[in-house]
This record gives sequence, structure tokens and C-alpha cells, in this order.
Amino acid sequence: MTLPDQRPLQLLGLPSYDEGVAEYVYVALANGEWHGNVVDPDSVDIPALALAAITDAAQETVTECLWQAWPLCDEHDLGMHPREAKGKLSWWCAGRNIPGESAHIRAAVGGLDSLVHPDRQLHRK
Repeated sequence: MTLPDQRPLQLLGLPSYDEGVAEYVYVALANGEWHGNVVDPDSVDIPALALAAITDAAQETVTECLWQAWPLCDEHDLGMHPREAKGKLSWWCAGRNIPGESAHIRAAVGGLDSLVHPDRQLHRK
């Protein structure tokens, strides 16, 4: 939902070049193209670390392969960054389109699609 012109991102396993690691996992576009960060194999045992690693890898792949900031805050049209807030990994927006407006947490990672307002399209018509 946050990349409407793209098919969903995917996890892609590739053979490892390190002894003792069976494969490396990357976040890739639907066509298999990826860039940058490997999902740290040690993060598999700690869900919060795994989510942070996947979030970073997804953002890197989208930014480098599609040449766009992602995800965008729908209030400010600015790229957001992952940060921990109130014990959850969340998308943080600098929020500085209006002088004096402060930065804010937009949504938990994985929760941006819940911010879609179905009636918003009706107001645009």
C-alpha cells in the first residue's frame, strides 16, 4: 500500500560466502532486484532486531533501486526514518513543512497501511 506502483517487496535468500552461514537474506523488489544491507543472521532470534534489520534493508532497496524516498509522510511529503518510540519501531517524520511544526511519529513500522482513509478519495473528486 505504501508503494502503490510496485508489487510487494520480498525476502530473497542468496548463498553465503561465509563459512557457517547457509545464506544471506536481503529485501528485494518483486523483480528480485536488491541493494545494500543484508538482514543480519543473528537477528533471527530477537524479533525486534529482525524487524529493524528488515526495515533498514527495505528502505535501502527502495531508495537505491527506485531512486525515491520511502516511505513518505502523507502530511508533509517527506521521507521518514525508523526510530524506536514507546517500545515500538516506528516511522519518524521531521515534519518541518510549516515553520514551528515539530517532528512526529507517523505510525509503527508495519502500520502505515492502517492510516489510509477510504473517504479521503471522495474529497478529492
